[in-house]
Amino acid sequence: MDQYSYQIGNLLLGNPEHSASLEVTLQGFIIESILSVEIAITGGNLNPYLNGSPAPLWVPFIMKKRDVLHFKQRKDGLRAYLAVRGGFDVPEFLGSKSTFVRGKIGTTLKEGDILSTGHFDETKCNKATILPKEFIPVFGHENPVRVLIGPQNEYFTRKGVETFLTSAYRLSSKSDRQACRTEGPAIEISKGPGIITDPTPLGAVQVPGDGKPIILLRDSQVTGGYAKIATVASVDLDRLGQIMPGEVIRFKQIGRKEAIALLFEKRKRLNDLKSFCLTSR
Repeated sequence: MDQYSYQIGNLLLGNPEHSASLEVTLQGFIIESILSVEIAITGGNLNPYLNGSPAPLWVPFIMKKRDVLHFKQRKDGLRAYLAVRGGFDVPEFLGSKSTFVRGKIGTTLKEGDILSTGHFDETKCNKATILPKEFIPVFGHENPVRVLIGPQNEYFTRKGVETFLTSAYRLSSKSDRQACRTEGPAIEISKGPGIITDPTPLGAVQVPGDGKPIILLRDSQVTGGYAKIATVASVDLDRLGQIMPGEVIRFKQIGRKEAIALLFEKRKRLNDLKSFCLTSR
């Protein structure tokens, strides 16, 4: 859900950036190390404790044999990422090691599960990479979510588009990995809301009959029959993965050129981070 935080965890450990990691939502997750491993925790601060003491964030550290890591309570963000040196050794399907529950691909973890990891030799561990603050995202919902209007904005009245861009919307408790459902002012529809089913891009903002926008996320369907008033700029999708149900968001219109420039800026930032991690280990 937060690709940037997930990739940073692997880069800090010298893993390929798409190595398998664990995504932890809210508090309660407990994991014990059977053998010594090097890990990094990134993403939201879910107050991780190692053997009863606060564990560091955004920096690699060693979990020794029988160490216990416990994510006790959310402080900010919604999801944390636990990366391990060598990556988690899980089956690959269609080129991915991800779990997709709705698609019945992979399995969610249950109590007592044992996870295998890649090889790790503690005696050859390099010094920990200290991540500069400029690479660490600040989680929050104060800044508006940037969107490109369309592709079916003609299905909404001018007043409806204005409502969408000027109103505050609260994330519903019904939100999940598929979509952020919202509560707030209804968007006025001029025709529809149904359309002939067509492709739904990641970040598409659908508007069903009740006029409340729905933002499609990482596990969303690939087609849909509701008109789409806007599409979230790719650069802001990770932020949506860290916003808690009950928090309020606003939308801001940007143009295609600005969205592309922001995406190139994000990619440059990630490339700079890769270079930093390679030279600091």
